[in-house]
Amino acid sequence: MEDYEIVLGARKEGRFTAVDYICEFVPDFVEFHGDRLYGDDSAVIGGIGYLKDVPVTVIGIEKGKNTQERIQHHFGSAHPEGYRKALRLMKQAEKFHRPVLCIVDTSGAFCGIEAEERGQGRAIADNLYEMSDLKTPILSMIVGEGGSGGALALCHSDAIWMMEDAYFSVVSPESCANILWKDIQKANVAAQSLALTAPKLYKLGLIDKICKPGDLKSLKEEIYQQIQYLKGQRIEKLLDDRYMRFRKVGY
Repeated sequence: MEDYEIVLGARKEGRFTAVDYICEFVPDFVEFHGDRLYGDDSAVIGGIGYLKDVPVTVIGIEKGKNTQERIQHHFGSAHPEGYRKALRLMKQAEKFHRPVLCIVDTSGAFCGIEAEERGQGRAIADNLYEMSDLKTPILSMIVGEGGSGGALALCHSDAIWMMEDAYFSVVSPESCANILWKDIQKANVAAQSLALTAPKLYKLGLIDKICKPGDLKSLKEEIYQQIQYLKGQRIEKLLDDRYMRFRKVGY
């Protein structure tokens, strides 16, 4: 399959969204709201529950399944308060020694004027800074679109997993084509150059595991085993490994 076809497939209706994964992985999920500064953002769903017998904090970027839901969830594009809510829940997880599971599916952070006025860039930067030293395990999963800083803000993790039919990129192929060639029709060429598919990112060391879509029960067991492994690491080693994980990218 061509890289751009994977991008288009990651945007299709009918795919599992963050809510589907949360309901399967953490059936007793209790959602929390608000960033304690401005308000709540429905694009980011976060809360706590049990992954089998392990208490976890789960944070997902939700797109919605139909037009009404997609409008409600801002088409999966989070505002600053969404990222601040995510960070609040991660700091809470650190306090109570709960692992964090992030489920990412976004074309990018919300790019409206109001988001910029409320500090979109700073909110994303704060997440990256705080997650680098968060003293609890973090596992991130890219399940559809993984667009730009909007996705990266939930991916500064001990491990990044990715569905084989998802993509993860600094920019969308359409935006890249428009910037480089002033021609959106060259999006397919841009997609090939961006190395945004799971196999290419795995080869580069940017992701740690490629997951098969569809079988959520098996995936739940794999996540459980990974979280148990991360929980077994000393905090000092966990943070050192997380630091080196990103330092060695590109070498």
